[in-house]
Amino acid sequence: MKKFWVIASALILTGCAVEWQNRQASQEMAEAAKPPGSVYTGWRVFQDKCASCHGAAAAGTDKAPNLLVRTREMGPKQFVSVVLKRYDWGLPAARAGGDTATMDSLVEAIMQRKEGALTMQAWEGEPRVNAHIADLYAYLSARSEGTQGPGRPAP
Repeated sequence: MKKFWVIASALILTGCAVEWQNRQASQEMAEAAKPPGSVYTGWRVFQDKCASCHGAAAAGTDKAPNLLVRTREMGPKQFVSVVLKRYDWGLPAARAGGDTATMDSLVEAIMQRKEGALTMQAWEGEPRVNAHIADLYAYLSARSEGTQGPGRPAP
């Protein structure tokens, strides 16, 4: 009978170890899936360089669009390119072409504030944005996925 309890205890302990190892592996996979960068540092850069147009919560204003929806649609490489080089997020390629009537209607919509600004400045010359672009993406990505609320993240 004692032998039975020893074997049963060993099996139970082995099962716990396997369960713990599986949980650790899934936590590591979840951590690896997160974008590189610091959410807190990204929040600080965003508040300093972006919030005046896009709003403190990145949900958009009358000056600039909601970044949460737009960030959700792009990966980190596209985000870096869009922010550092220049972007026309609200301007589809067909509208930016040479069609005069389309361009005239677009200009009229902008003048009546039915459309936002066409472009945002390129940030490649701004050292703080350039140095923390991965952090900025980490913050906006966390906000767009709902894992970070609109307030200050933990450092």
